[in-house]
Amino acid sequence: MRLTIATGLTLIASAAAAEPLTVYAPDYFASEWGPGPAIKAAFEAECDCEIEYVTGDLLPRLRLEGERTTADVVIGLNADDAERARQTGLFAPHGVEIEGLTMPIEWTDETFVPFNWSHTAFVYDTTRLAEAPESFQALLDAPDDLALVVQDPRTSVSGLALALWIQKVFGDEAENAWAALAPKIVTVTRGWSESYGMFTEGEADMVLSYTTSPAYHIIAEGDDTKKAAIFEEGHYVLVETAGQIAGSDQPELAQAFLDFILTEDFQSIIPEGNWSLPAKLDPAKMPEGFAQLDMPATALIYGSGDAETLRDKAVAAFEAGLGR
Repeated sequence: MRLTIATGLTLIASAAAAEPLTVYAPDYFASEWGPGPAIKAAFEAECDCEIEYVTGDLLPRLRLEGERTTADVVIGLNADDAERARQTGLFAPHGVEIEGLTMPIEWTDETFVPFNWSHTAFVYDTTRLAEAPESFQALLDAPDDLALVVQDPRTSVSGLALALWIQKVFGDEAENAWAALAPKIVTVTRGWSESYGMFTEGEADMVLSYTTSPAYHIIAEGDDTKKAAIFEEGHYVLVETAGQIAGSDQPELAQAFLDFILTEDFQSIIPEGNWSLPAKLDPAKMPEGFAQLDMPATALIYGSGDAETLRDKAVAAFEAGLGR
């Protein structure tokens, strides 16, 4: 199968070798510590072509450019933004055979291909917090001196995931849940990096992050003191995706890249390249440190249409609850 894919990619590349495949991606993805460079090298080795990453905020850029966009492929769109991206009218059906995924949710989206996922979670340091709450309700009921750092759902992917998580668990009581959480929140940051940096510097007991975040500390630092608190209500799943621009002038090469996403060569880069879980990879081929992670029994998610419908309500609950 790999030989067949490689041969096909080479033929495609021969016809389009003069022009790189333009891939829009978030800043983190294409950075030296992100998965982008390794993915670029792996794909270019098979297709004898060139990938050019253009980084930045994906949806704002696509909306501004419209049909003038120079993108061939967009990677790094999260599933909660899928409906907004779809509504731009810029994306073609992905045409990828979706089967054998190793995600805890069913995937039926015909526009966007999943490439990695993780459960949203509160990560804590066992040297600061001996016992973590075992449910979301227990977190709300915890003493107000429990110091949390979270991200703003209006500016952050993970912050929006938290707002939707609270909406999913507490429904019409979401505003009250935020109000109960408010006294414990030390800071609401614009993005994940600022929050996580505060946590690792010891400025908070818990930080909104992912169940996979401790894998970095285990594998890269030999530190097993960071853990994810597992809640009995379940954890909201964040999925990152890729899609092909319908107006691409290299549709065959763009399609080849989408097909490449669910191959082992791509997926094996994800665990230590993005410190996340691959959308399709035999668990036996995961790095050893991932087996030490605590994982929830229940995965929670909204379909892209429902996530879009509930976005304003979830954000309004955040604003009202923290504003009390």
